[in-house]
Amino acid sequence: MATYLIKRLLQGIVVLLAVSFVCFIMFRYTGDPVLMLAGKYATQQEREMVRASYGLDRPMAVQYVSFIGGVLKGNFGKSYISSVDALDMILERMPATLELAFTAICISFILGVGLGVVVSVWPTGVITRAIMAGSIFGISIPTFLIGILLVMAFSVYLEILPSFGRGETVQIGFWRTGLLTVDGWKHIILPAFTLSGYQLAVLLRLTRAGMREVLSEEYIKTAWAKGLSPFKVILKHALRNVLIPVVTIAGLSFGELVAFSIVTETIFQWPGMGNLLLTSIFETDQPVIVTYIMLAAVIILTINILVDLMYAFLNPKIRYE
Repeated sequence: MATYLIKRLLQGIVVLLAVSFVCFIMFRYTGDPVLMLAGKYATQQEREMVRASYGLDRPMAVQYVSFIGGVLKGNFGKSYISSVDALDMILERMPATLELAFTAICISFILGVGLGVVVSVWPTGVITRAIMAGSIFGISIPTFLIGILLVMAFSVYLEILPSFGRGETVQIGFWRTGLLTVDGWKHIILPAFTLSGYQLAVLLRLTRAGMREVLSEEYIKTAWAKGLSPFKVILKHALRNVLIPVVTIAGLSFGELVAFSIVTETIFQWPGMGNLLLTSIFETDQPVIVTYIMLAAVIILTINILVDLMYAFLNPKIRYE
């Protein structure tokens, strides 16, 4: 296990170096930040002074090494717009995004797996057909349209849930959370269900396909013949063997929800990292964009490693050498 973990960490470091290099090159050749930093009407001398103060007059290789050195120290540079440390800006928004993504993936996993088991055990009937039709709806409808429909239904017509913002929050150390207040839960329901729509449908159909295959296996028939309860047969013997691909997709989906919840956060004006990224793209704030991409890569790599380690828990036969 230790050898496998070390290998995965080394692979992750290589991936992060590749991501940092691509980001560095891409943003160095997609526009000159000096034009924005110095101002539209700056003289050539003023632009050269800005270029020298930010180290943009040095060779690219030197700039990249300096960038990596700063990253290793937790220094990603300052925002070109607000002159605030880019990492601090993103970390301030991270709790909102993580709470939204965690709530969404919990909804997706619980409802997706639960409904997948139901439609696999009772493959016929009106309820099963309705659930499967709903899964097609979740896969086919774009996220932004789901969000708009939920706002119209629950905020405009029924007026029972708020349509924007994070609501009342509580500060616990460095973490500001809305999950400890009733108003915070009211505000997170609509964006969480919007964000979970596609993943819920995918997990439902994946669970159904796996369960239908496993339930026809001989060991399941033997378990039924022994007189085991439906709970043990379906959940302990059948579902546990289906969970490995389901957990894999759920883990990857959680990384995607954290890194790419831009549309949902924009619709509901959720003060998370995605909303900050969109603003930074419009303002060409390169340090914030690069910091966001690097943190997103770290989060996704970490989740992938944790998912791999969970395989051994779900299936004791799996051993990492």
